[in-house]
Amino acid sequence: MSLPDGSIVNWMNRTVSEPYYFLHFLAFFSYIPVRCSAANVLSPLRLSLLLRREFQAFLAFCVLAAVKVVKTESWEIFIADILFFAKIFLVAMSLVMDYHLALWYTLAFFVIYIIAQQPPYEGLGTLNQLTPLQLESLLTDGNTSRFWLVEFRCLSTSKSIRSTSLFPKLSITFSNKNVSFGSVDLGLFPNAAEKFGISLASLQQLPIYILYHDGIEISRFPELDFEANFFIHPLSKKLLCRHFELDKHLLDYVNGK
Repeated sequence: MSLPDGSIVNWMNRTVSEPYYFLHFLAFFSYIPVRCSAANVLSPLRLSLLLRREFQAFLAFCVLAAVKVVKTESWEIFIADILFFAKIFLVAMSLVMDYHLALWYTLAFFVIYIIAQQPPYEGLGTLNQLTPLQLESLLTDGNTSRFWLVEFRCLSTSKSIRSTSLFPKLSITFSNKNVSFGSVDLGLFPNAAEKFGISLASLQQLPIYILYHDGIEISRFPELDFEANFFIHPLSKKLLCRHFELDKHLLDYVNGK
């Protein structure tokens, strides 16, 4: 997993300025004064139990964070997962103190979920942001690349936001005169979904990736499964590269094919 673009200071400034991160920071920071107040109210036995649970939660959180750092390719996915784990542990710790406090934290996180979304990736890449009409025009234009790999996403869903950095980074390595990368936000153009073989009912399953050759679809991921809608795979750059044989396409370009 790569670190965020820019310096740590720039990343921290962005974190403070984004409502999604700022509201989570306030929620987690509020545990400090709550914990200090609890020390004056709870019995010694309850405080001892709380301290043991905090220590166990901290160790479990560190282990989960270490595993995610190793296995997760996307910084957005890592942040989302770490915040999810932190919410669980915070609610669990507040439940040891008082169940009313746990309910308040649960309500606070639910409100944050409603009013704020994790910001999408804004880093570098050779990705073309397209409208459905632009994509149709490019696919039928004989002067453009023979292959178009297109990401159909919906930035109003957390699943698409968490994966926004994978495709641009993939385009940096594999984009060339033979293969171009594009992205269409079907959240903005839901009526165009059926034109590309994507049902409106599957918008929550986005992103979906489709490879076109001379304007004709030759492969997609996730593949359709008429019994269970979609095959479920953990999304990664390596998986997309293997599924669409991007290494082969790059070698064909280098060899002049």
